[in-house]
Amino acid sequence: MYSNEFRKGAAARDPQPTHVQLTLTSNIQTLILRTSMTTAPHDDRKSFVTKILPVTHCSPWIISDFLPNMKIPIDQQPGGGGGVPFFRSFLERATFLATLAVALLFSTGLAAAQAQRGTLVHEETIRVSPSSEAAKLGEAGRGHELVIIETSRDWTHVEAILREPRKDADEDDPESEGKTITGWVSSKALVNLTTPNGDKIIFGEAADSEDQASRRRGRRDAAQDAMRLYYRVYDLFPTSPLAAEGLYRAADIRWQIERSDVLTRPSARERDAYMRGQIDEQWMKLVIKKFNGTKWADLASFHLLENKLCGDWQGASKCPEKEAEMYEKYAKEHEQSPSAPEALYDAAWRRSALIEIYKTEANQKKSEEAKNRSLELAQKIVSQYAQSDWSSRAQMLIFYVQQGVPTFGNASD
Repeated sequence: MYSNEFRKGAAARDPQPTHVQLTLTSNIQTLILRTSMTTAPHDDRKSFVTKILPVTHCSPWIISDFLPNMKIPIDQQPGGGGGVPFFRSFLERATFLATLAVALLFSTGLAAAQAQRGTLVHEETIRVSPSSEAAKLGEAGRGHELVIIETSRDWTHVEAILREPRKDADEDDPESEGKTITGWVSSKALVNLTTPNGDKIIFGEAADSEDQASRRRGRRDAAQDAMRLYYRVYDLFPTSPLAAEGLYRAADIRWQIERSDVLTRPSARERDAYMRGQIDEQWMKLVIKKFNGTKWADLASFHLLENKLCGDWQGASKCPEKEAEMYEKYAKEHEQSPSAPEALYDAAWRRSALIEIYKTEANQKKSEEAKNRSLELAQKIVSQYAQSDWSSRAQMLIFYVQQGVPTFGNASD
């Protein structure tokens, strides 16, 4: 008999199999047992072997080569040995498939356990081996995704995915794959899923990179670093309290970069929005989808309004009318949004601009209506959002409208 100590040691070395492993092992044993039982009675020349491989114990594709309830006589060949080679080959086939299934099961579990991810909060050189003297393969910047293969003291073997974050986990655009380098990086600046306060560390570096980007002589490509790092907070730590803000800030930086490009194009002066270049909305929509009902989703929704603005009003009332209604609707549907007072101000200012525009169109009635509506919206900002900076700007707008100072057109210059 084995001692209790021996059993405990064996249990520690050999952990209990999972439910999937037990089920698969049981099915394999049943398959082999049934097959061996059916191949044994060679002496009974009149017998038939039935149901060699029950459907309940194997995949349908394994038995697709055989007819339902097929009976195979064992005396097909002279001497009655015709069935033996068939059963032997069938058993070998079934055993091979079962062994392959077990191997795939364990290899998949092992790969999943090893596929830990992380990122760098400082750029590092990728080398061919874990040594500072080893040849260089490339550079991994802040925020790039790293798949960790193994670690060795102060070095980590990684697969560095040097591409921008995807908008969608199912995105299969070949251009989105980017460049991938497999090599060794120093572990000093590596943050992975098990790093204490890893989400805060990455977020802090992202905020610092964003500050660098705002400086005149800040670090080169700091904005892109910040964008990747903010996204990585959401990507690596989706349950973190910082995940929603991280995803929004990543989307906001990208929006600003693309916006500056759109505004430099000749189409930016076109009146109708559909004739202008459009800023990519997918990242903002991802924020709304993942964190709907939060202030970050509200902020993302406010950004989306910009793609609907006219490039140049060209002195006509159509554009400011449409835009004022759009901003008023946003403020009504997102009263708790940090952008609600700004939306009200944008609507109030457009109403004030319409005062003079309607005069050029010889429509005094609408001009008076625009004046009253502008004052109403501005006063709403003062009363509901008194602590906001937009309250002071609303007070200024009220003064201009009441004094008859034009806010739009040559008369306002």
